[in-house]
This record gives sequence, structure tokens and C-alpha cells, in this order.
Amino acid sequence: MTAELDYLRTWIGRTQAECEFIAPRLAQQLAATLDYEDVPTAGSPLPPLWHWAFFPHIVSQSQVGVDGHPTRGGFLPPVPLPRRMWAGSRVRFARPLVVGSEVTRTSQILDVAAKEGRTGKLVFVRLRHELEDLEGPLISEEQDVVYREPATTAYTAATGPSAPAEFIWKREIVPDPVLLFRYSADTFNGHRIHYDRTYTQEQEGYPALVVHGPLTATLLIDLLRRSLPGESIASFSFKAVNPLFDCAPFFIHAARAPGSTEVKLWAANSDGVLCVDAEATLTTLA
Repeated sequence: MTAELDYLRTWIGRTQAECEFIAPRLAQQLAATLDYEDVPTAGSPLPPLWHWAFFPHIVSQSQVGVDGHPTRGGFLPPVPLPRRMWAGSRVRFARPLVVGSEVTRTSQILDVAAKEGRTGKLVFVRLRHELEDLEGPLISEEQDVVYREPATTAYTAATGPSAPAEFIWKREIVPDPVLLFRYSADTFNGHRIHYDRTYTQEQEGYPALVVHGPLTATLLIDLLRRSLPGESIASFSFKAVNPLFDCAPFFIHAARAPGSTEVKLWAANSDGVLCVDAEATLTTLA
């Protein structure tokens, strides 16, 4: 793997700039998918993390792999491991994107690293995304993408770590194939583990459709915004710990110590196992 990793690391430092129109139609689709009552219109600020629906990697149908992702190569290094997942992000918000505006995203590959995990070889690719408009910076984000070996055995249910027991706010989420399909469509995500049950079970070894990590993160920050309306969020980070599936409800939580601008957020499955771990920083106290 050493020589191969050295080759993949030649991608470090590569940059890519893209321009995107923050279309009202897509913002309205996201609002519908997330049951968001305050539907953004032209001139409205885009809620936090909704920028993930913009700047999708668009390729022709002939360039899509068997898993539904674009085939390897191009801006991202051609990691040979077949299973790809969004492992986490760290996001700083300077200003919200505005519906109807033009935004530029500049992306850079920061690192490529190999590790050995519980399920075998892993390769992590770390990226930075800087979003700005004519008035200056909007969002700065570091994203972790992980590549994994093929599944060789049936999925073993996660037994830990356990989610925290103390919380202030909580919401039950009942995922279903329609929710997962709609979010995939909103984000132009063709990964079949989110909508093709036969492929997901027979090829990837999962027991059911997989809930998108960024969808769960978006639901977490939405819980925070609903619980503390009017508060501004300065930063947010999340890490995918265990997968969530559409075969059972899961629960999102938030907790904050008195007098603190730091908010702890997490998602747990129906067995109380931690699946997504997150933190947010508020700009002011409620």
C-alpha cells in the first residue's frame, strides 16, 4: 500500500473552483424534504448546512460506477477501495448563503492517509471548501471522506459506544425510503445504499437502507435551530460513528450547559448506540 499511497498523496494540494446559483427551487425542495415550515424564497438566507445540496459532482451516466458514485479519478484521488462514505465535517459560518445569489466554492485536497480499521484497510481524504460571494467569505469547511474495503461478512450490529444519557432537547426521526430518496435527489447523490435495498443488502452487506450522514447532521442542526430560535450558529462539526438504517426509528438529541455557547448534539439508534456525534458553537447566548 506504501507505493500506492505515495501516488495518491500526489493529489494533495490540488484545487478546484466552481460557481453555483443558489436556486430557489432547490431550496424549496430541501424545505419540503425536511418538513421545514419557513420555506426560503429569493433573497432569504439559506439555513445552515443546506449548502451541501449545491455544488454536486455531476457526471454523465456512462461515468457512474456500480455503486452509483462517479467513477474514480479527476479532482479526488483514484482510491482503489470500493466503498466510499462521508465520515465527517467541520464547518464555520461567516454569513449565510442567500437564495438567488451566485456563490463560488474553492476546494483543496489537504491530506490522504491510510489507516487500519475494525473492518480492514481505510483511506481518508481530507478536503477544504471555501464558499464566498461578491461580498466576501460565507462558509469554511473541512470534509473527511473515507474509503473502505468490500464487505466480506454480514453486517454486525453496533454495540457501542453508548449515547449520552442526559439531554435537553430530543426528537424522534422515522426514516423511510421516500425520505432517503428525496434527500438523495436534493443532493444529486446516486449512492445506491440510500435507495436500492437489494444492492445495499447483497453487495454492501447492510441490513437495510443507510441514512445519509449529512442528512442526520442537518437534522441535528435543525433540532438546535427549532429549540433555540433566533440564535446564530458560528460553527458545527460532526463525525459518523455508526450507520443508521431505515428499518427502525432513531433519535436526535442536544444538550447545553448553563451559560455556555457550546452545544453537544448526537444521534442514537433505537438501541441507544451513538451513531453521529456533533458539536455546535453559538455566537450569543439565548
